[in-house]
Amino acid sequence: MEITQFSIEEIKDPTNIIEGKRFEFLLDIEVDEEDELYTEAGIEIRTLVGQKADNEIFILNYFIIDKADNSYLDFELEEDEEAMILNFCKEELTKENIE
Repeated sequence: MEITQFSIEEIKDPTNIIEGKRFEFLLDIEVDEEDELYTEAGIEIRTLVGQKADNEIFILNYFIIDKADNSYLDFELEEDEEAMILNFCKEELTKENIE
């Protein structure tokens, strides 16, 4: 599994009820043809990430989407795949905060 493209958008909370910040990552993923997540059109993982005031970054939720018809796939990521995505998001948020 490899991330080929991505976008980040901060999700604003006008009520200030949610502690910290929330971000939505849209990750284009390339998977091997033998992988159960493989689709001909490719997949996208919509990942919701939280960042607390102490800069702790964590995954709130994610959705795996078949790019052919934008349907949600009923799969869970393996622990190592979820860790890879979390590390990617942490790196990108760190870059965003530095710039």
